[in-house]
Amino acid sequence: MSDLVLYNARIHTMDATQPTARAIAIRDNRIMAVGDDRSMRDLLPDVNAIDLKNRSVIPGLIDAHLHAEWASLSLKNVQCETPTLDELLRRVAERASLTPPGTWIRGHGWNHNAWSGTFPTRHDLDRAAPDHPVYLTAKSGHAGWANSLALKLANVSASTPNPANGAIVRDATGEPTGIFL
Repeated sequence: MSDLVLYNARIHTMDATQPTARAIAIRDNRIMAVGDDRSMRDLLPDVNAIDLKNRSVIPGLIDAHLHAEWASLSLKNVQCETPTLDELLRRVAERASLTPPGTWIRGHGWNHNAWSGTFPTRHDLDRAAPDHPVYLTAKSGHAGWANSLALKLANVSASTPNPANGAIVRDATGEPTGIFL
């Protein structure tokens, strides 16, 4: 549908000289004009006209970077964007109390910079969910955090080499801390 008139609307034009309009005429998928209902319908009299029933039209609000599958799956996950590490660990423990032992707990959004600036460790997650493998991704998408059970199930140990273009953060003894970069 390349030709269209939208009328009876609250159109925000983003044009300082005419910030709002009631109708918009569209030809070949391009905005032709904005104005009042009658003038836009007269401008394109033989095209489909849709009464928006006073709904708003706002240009340019397009999310071109949504990963629909990931976004929908994340609704099942622990929301990890918290002001403190303790709050995140409380959320993980709460999810563990509602989840059968041995079932993975996933989450996204943690930001160690909002807490202390130092990375948490697998031991923190072990206290919150000792009977569940836990893997949480950072808000940046560039780090992951696993507990000891998750590391065991993934066969990640002191002898595991770093992945290509990544790193397993290790403690002073060479054991994985649970952080992946």
